[in-house]
Amino acid sequence: MVFHLARQAAITTARRSSPLLAARTAAPAANVWASRGYLTVVKYQRSDVVEKLETFRAEVFSTNWADYLNLVYNVPFWEVEYEKLSSIVQPYLHEEEVGKKFGEVQELLDVMYQCEDIRDHLNELAELCTRASGFMGTGYAAEDKVDNLDEHAKLCAEAYEALLAKHPDFKPKIEQTVGHGLAILRQKHKFKFGSMHRYFF
Repeated sequence: MVFHLARQAAITTARRSSPLLAARTAAPAANVWASRGYLTVVKYQRSDVVEKLETFRAEVFSTNWADYLNLVYNVPFWEVEYEKLSSIVQPYLHEEEVGKKFGEVQELLDVMYQCEDIRDHLNELAELCTRASGFMGTGYAAEDKVDNLDEHAKLCAEAYEALLAKHPDFKPKIEQTVGHGLAILRQKHKFKFGSMHRYFF
């Protein structure tokens, strides 16, 4: 028994005096939750910025603005992409070509938002006209008519003419949204606007 205790004491003393064990004991424990700082700077070349501007403009311009569901799905992603473009274009914004392309993108989005708002209002007016005619146009369960529909139609037509005058380069998109919306409303309520005969009714 005494021999066993003496042997255990000798082993413990030897382990404590071991340099390997001392190094392990002295080393601080690694903190697995410690965060490490990370910093990076992404610099876009001029050609990359120009390409991204052109691609973004082409995508937005080629989309059917009259399809409200398409805009509901895509506009949030376009807004995020526009914020990114606004950041990466800054080093080259003083250049005439890049500044012009970025200005075209800004005008494009401005026109799209205006066309979207007017077309949504025209769609609501047309829907109210349909509901005022009752179920299947029979007058059954008809809702109240819009009393000042002439005023709404006139204001929308004036906004349409103002858009065409201010943004002539976007005439196809203005016709696609506001012009066609006015034509649809004219099927339900007769009024006059500049290009009403283009739609043959």
